[in-house]
Amino acid sequence: MKTLREIHQEIDRLSEERAELWHQLSAEHDPTVREQIRRLDAELDALWDEHRAVRARLRFGDREKIVARARVEERLERAA
Repeated sequence: MKTLREIHQEIDRLSEERAELWHQLSAEHDPTVREQIRRLDAELDALWDEHRAVRARLRFGDREKIVARARVEERLERAA
């Protein structure tokens, strides 16, 4: 699992790369560059999802444990 710092560094690196590609694309339309931008956009989306997941895990704990605890509480409420 990556740390928030590692995720941010990768986001920064890919964002700079994407900015350079947009600059190239503005000078001349190139389908290859456009596809690279789409690929980078997908990678950045995945990194931001990972960032949110890590932040949630740090703040609230492991998702599996939270779900298990909620199920136990739900069973207790139904039994009462």
